[in-house]
Amino acid sequence: MMDCKKALTETDGELEAAVDWLRKSGLAQAARKAGRTAAEGLIGMATAPGKAAMVEINAETDFVARNADFQAVVRELAMHIAAASPQAVSRDSLDQTMVERERGVLAEQARAEGKPENIIEKMIEGRLRKFFEEVVLLEQTWVIDGETRVKSVLESLAGTLDTSVAVSDFVRYQLGEGIERESKDFAAEVAAQLGS
Repeated sequence: MMDCKKALTETDGELEAAVDWLRKSGLAQAARKAGRTAAEGLIGMATAPGKAAMVEINAETDFVARNADFQAVVRELAMHIAAASPQAVSRDSLDQTMVERERGVLAEQARAEGKPENIIEKMIEGRLRKFFEEVVLLEQTWVIDGETRVKSVLESLAGTLDTSVAVSDFVRYQLGEGIERESKDFAAEVAAQLGS
């Protein structure tokens, strides 16, 4: 309310100019906040049979990190990561060779469907958006409600707490992941044991 009064005073009662003044002021406040370092926060962990996830979420103050809403979102985000298996926090942090490989596969699929070249690029962009929604954490659908994007959940939390909130990193473990298993032919193994 006081900002509105100040805006009208600054613009000599001109309503449109006051709206512009408020918008500029809001951008200036957002720019000031963007420059602040978010070095406090929490590391959340979630486990499920055969998988686990740890996530670091940073905030500007330790006061925010102690907030029950913040702590709940950290726990839920760790559960989301364990369940949804994202590959990266954001598009920028996604391995670009993976993106280019996916782009190539999508282009070949579109050509195999007989689509004209001018349509292929639009198809690739649409399918890449879908790919990002599957592998990029911030673009995934929140598993807790099945509707909201993770990015929106974090933006809502930041708005509620009136501070910036950012996912710094995460680690996801899957039981047996990265271990090559020897494949055995059970029938041949039984036959070999019976033959001896």
